[in-house]
Amino acid sequence: MSSYKASSHGGLGRTGNRDLMKEINLNIVFNLIRSQGPMSRSDIARHTGLSVGAVTGLTGELLASAFIREVGKGQSKVGRPSVSLALNPSASFVVGIKLVEQSGIKPAEQSIVVAVTDLGAAIVHSKLTPANDLRDPQAAIEAIIQAVETSLEESAVPRSKVMGIGIGLGGVIDSQQGICCYSPTLGWRQVHLAQLIEQRLHLPVYIENDVNTLTIAEQWFGAGCGLSHFLVVTIGSGIGMGVVANGQIYRGSGGGAGEFGHLTLQPGGPQCACGKFGCLEALAADPAVVRMAREALEAEKNTAMAQLVQSADLLTFDHVAQVASLSDEVALEILVEAGRWLGLGLSYLVNLFSPQLIVLSGEGTRTGDARIESARQTMRQHIFNGLDKSPDLVVKPLGEEAWARGAACVVLNELFKHPINRDQRASLALGIT
Repeated sequence: MSSYKASSHGGLGRTGNRDLMKEINLNIVFNLIRSQGPMSRSDIARHTGLSVGAVTGLTGELLASAFIREVGKGQSKVGRPSVSLALNPSASFVVGIKLVEQSGIKPAEQSIVVAVTDLGAAIVHSKLTPANDLRDPQAAIEAIIQAVETSLEESAVPRSKVMGIGIGLGGVIDSQQGICCYSPTLGWRQVHLAQLIEQRLHLPVYIENDVNTLTIAEQWFGAGCGLSHFLVVTIGSGIGMGVVANGQIYRGSGGGAGEFGHLTLQPGGPQCACGKFGCLEALAADPAVVRMAREALEAEKNTAMAQLVQSADLLTFDHVAQVASLSDEVALEILVEAGRWLGLGLSYLVNLFSPQLIVLSGEGTRTGDARIESARQTMRQHIFNGLDKSPDLVVKPLGEEAWARGAACVVLNELFKHPINRDQRASLALGIT
């Protein structure tokens, strides 16, 4: 593997069509083995249309680089044993990072979650580190660097085998330039995060909207695998969305696509964290549930929540979830109301995108059936009649570790891209340019 040297984000210069074709064929063979292996060389030739001789040469290079390995022998049709080839997941590793700020539920709770994964996206080490001031970009960068260094040391993964770092954070992200244009939770504007961390760690760094990181992971390994059109909607302290259209992540102009939580559904309604009024997020996200529960306590409604806290200001989302699990009528009605707003928003998405699937994820899904079933029913009620059927709604509760794994998948996605579309830094890290 070649050593990495920080370089500009851009296209890759090549000496000629022969080199490009070889790189394309290497990529085709590598991805086929990764996604469908173990496979014999003859199987690879049959799937790709390449000659057995060409496949032998290409797989020889991949074996020499240790990206694939021989895993056993199977019986061929002519009676001779054939060797199968598979991805060697321990050939290299990537690091995924999720920056967490829980606002409105447990104010000022900040942390950095790091996941070190192999080439198959299996987590080999994870660590959650409390952080003091993620809202200060420079302090956040220092904390990220320390968290990465600590995780690599604890995981015993050599730096020479790390192919890149992926970072997921909420907001408008220019992933091509590695810039956080705006993060409402962190208060960042125009932070050149990728470049600043690359200069310190001397590894390729990719940043992405955090919901897009989950979407990439779902596309690779989850419910969206093999689908051309699906959405990932996350609900928690906010509401976000990732879009896969025609098999590609859709980011929009400047990385701003997916701000689903800031659709105005109730003009003049509750104020959102973004400063506007009546956003879906202000009506259906976890802080909205807490707001409605506090209003219920102040109105002295008969609810078990009153026994958990001395004042409404101390009530948290966990309190609401706790009493809802015990069938408290007020808590359940609050969750149902939040679900209605969420379902109305989901129906807009179905009418706009006509997806095959919607994956509903995030920490807000852990409240049980009340909010989810209310959302599902409302979504179905408001879908345009001309659509044949409503899409599947798959619920996948995830912890912070899954978000960090999603960020690692951003790096893997770049490494396994078609060479023409692959970032130059990824090609250098692969050492096959």
